[in-house]
Amino acid sequence: MEKNKEFMDLAIELAGKNIDNRDGGPFGAVVVKNGEVIGKGCNHVTTNNDPTAHAEVVAIRDACNNLNTYELEGCEIYASCEPCPMCLGAIYWSRIGKLFYAATKDDAAKADFDDSFIYKEFCLPKDERSIPSVQLMRDKSIKVFDKWIESESKIPY
Repeated sequence: MEKNKEFMDLAIELAGKNIDNRDGGPFGAVVVKNGEVIGKGCNHVTTNNDPTAHAEVVAIRDACNNLNTYELEGCEIYASCEPCPMCLGAIYWSRIGKLFYAATKDDAAKADFDDSFIYKEFCLPKDERSIPSVQLMRDKSIKVFDKWIESESKIPY
């Protein structure tokens, strides 16, 4: 449990330094494998003009780059705050085994990082969401999936 606190302390420290350095929002994350930090990330949304540059996504990208893989099975992620829906999706897609977080999404909302709107949108039928969702050219797109299914060079993930 002591090691867990060390890793969380590092994630929180990264979040604080990110504010001091004026590099982005108050979020930090670290990815750990076998007791060793293999990826670090801070929020760089505003500095990179990238809405996907959340701390968890940046840490996952760093860990994958360092391990030369797109899967992080056997890893843990420590986040200074409960992940947003995008980051939670990235955690699942990367196959990280365990998530630790410090502050809650409600704590983030008090600091004007409110994800509740997105969570509510996911529960609505597509035709009731605030961003219109229009399906086009399904038949043509399915042919690409058929090509993938038949491909002998595909790498399932």
